[in-house]
Amino acid sequence: MVQAIWKPPKAIRGGLPVFFPQFGNLGTSERNGFARNRFWTIDSDPSPLPPSNNHSSVDLLLKSTDEDLKIWPRSFELRLRVSLSAGKLTLIPRVRNTDTKPFSFTFALRNYLSVSDISEVRVEGLETLDYLDNLMRRERFTEQADAITFDGEVDRIYLSSPPKIAIIDHEKKRTFVLRKDGMPDAGMWNPWDKRAKTVPDLGYEDYKTMLCVDSAVTETPIVLKPLEEWKGYQELSTVSSSYCSGQLDPRKVLYGF
Repeated sequence: MVQAIWKPPKAIRGGLPVFFPQFGNLGTSERNGFARNRFWTIDSDPSPLPPSNNHSSVDLLLKSTDEDLKIWPRSFELRLRVSLSAGKLTLIPRVRNTDTKPFSFTFALRNYLSVSDISEVRVEGLETLDYLDNLMRRERFTEQADAITFDGEVDRIYLSSPPKIAIIDHEKKRTFVLRKDGMPDAGMWNPWDKRAKTVPDLGYEDYKTMLCVDSAVTETPIVLKPLEEWKGYQELSTVSSSYCSGQLDPRKVLYGF
């Protein structure tokens, strides 16, 4: 994971920002929402979830404030359980409508992944899917490649993506495995050299050692009636072997062959 940098009130760069109540520019809130720029509290009365055996966990809570209601006039509670174990990071986000009227939202967990060399990374599991290209005014395309590799800026949202995605880092002989549920879409971002120079808190060369792969809900927003709750799930783990050396068949990671 890439180390997070935060200079309030600007957005967090790195780590694992939470995008709520909006992912991207489509909506009435600020780009990618305001949750990533807020101070959360420890949830003193978390709702029951399955026990986290051999995990270290923390339950976080974000409630709407008067300031938030000026930006997005909906009352909500956003909870996040973060669990950490050997080689695995699990996040369970939940959004509850505490308003008197229904509301809709989009959501994403942005994973800033640390890689050895972006030009040597490939992503498996998104082939043949439709995606929205944010560099082309969200024009819709279909992925033609057998695996996604990188030789320039990328800013896409893959639609109806599978529950498992593999990010293979040949040089580090390591594969990130992203498992998700309740978040059917997948974002992907790397600014490359020209765009990186316009991002104040990103070094000119940092794009070479990072890749964002997001668990997201964007094409079909979530709609909650009063007192209803939505729950998502993300698990990010690593496999200490190399596809290029023949030790890891990505089909086994993705499909369990």
